[in-house]
Amino acid sequence: MKEDNNYLVTPQKPIHSGFGSQTTAREVVIGCDLNGKIAIVTGGYSGVGLETTRALAEAGATVIVPARSPEKALTSVAGIHRVELEELDLIDPASIEAFAQKFLDSGRPLDILINNAGIMAPPLVRDARGYESQFATNHLGHFQLTLQLWPALKKAKDARVVSVSSTGIRFGGVDFEDPNFEQKEYDKWKAYGQSKSANALFAVALDKRGQSHGIRAFSVHPGRIMTDLVRFMSEEEKAAATGELKTTEQGAATSVWCATSPQLEGKGGVFCLDVDIAEVITAEAPQGLSQKLTGVFPWAIDPEYAERLWQISEKLTRIKFTD
Repeated sequence: MKEDNNYLVTPQKPIHSGFGSQTTAREVVIGCDLNGKIAIVTGGYSGVGLETTRALAEAGATVIVPARSPEKALTSVAGIHRVELEELDLIDPASIEAFAQKFLDSGRPLDILINNAGIMAPPLVRDARGYESQFATNHLGHFQLTLQLWPALKKAKDARVVSVSSTGIRFGGVDFEDPNFEQKEYDKWKAYGQSKSANALFAVALDKRGQSHGIRAFSVHPGRIMTDLVRFMSEEEKAAATGELKTTEQGAATSVWCATSPQLEGKGGVFCLDVDIAEVITAEAPQGLSQKLTGVFPWAIDPEYAERLWQISEKLTRIKFTD
């Protein structure tokens, strides 16, 4: 590690964790005692999020699962102990503020925050502020949520924040001049790639702000998994995206590892995949849906881009970070 203004930068290179692409979330937490720990998993009632919830809860954590409709999510989490359902709509700033305030009012520390929920490649939709829905939901919603939960993360004194990114980073980075497609024609895959690159950059900037408080941030690519996330894809796109698929249990493994593993103590701000820190890919990004991601592209972990995104995010959400 090298020192940069008292911030210790974790190298973006594998640490040879001993796990791999076939590792499941349950295997990651073997021997891990999370009793007394509090976790929040957005989207924790379906797909990879549900398996993340299950693994954390089975290891002893109390897991809070926010959902737009808690009643509908109830069936999914039935039978999993220590799960609490709450209402949250990530595209609605008032809903985010209400959820965060309710948690803060409980007085509990927040040990683990997994920003897992997201949408992929929908037609152009704008929120009430006029923001493009993928950027608003996948990034800005989680940005606001994390900042408003900051006091609870600090209270834990040893917290981890995990942002679920994607292979979609290959479609490109953040367009800082026009993130909401106001000047250019909307492209659903470029918008998705932007939002997922933003997830990764957010972890870079967040880790720098959190290190002195014991808060470490990571971003992850869960792997290629066919879940409800693909609902906006055409049959042709789904066919192109098939290949080496993971199960949801395998897809949740990297998030759970980043949230709990002692192998990552003293580390943060890195992009992870296949239950390890990813290597940096410097080659030109393959654009096809059939391409498998084997590492992280420079634009998704660039510290200058991360700071620029942070400033734009504060402006768009009208929320100023207070240490």
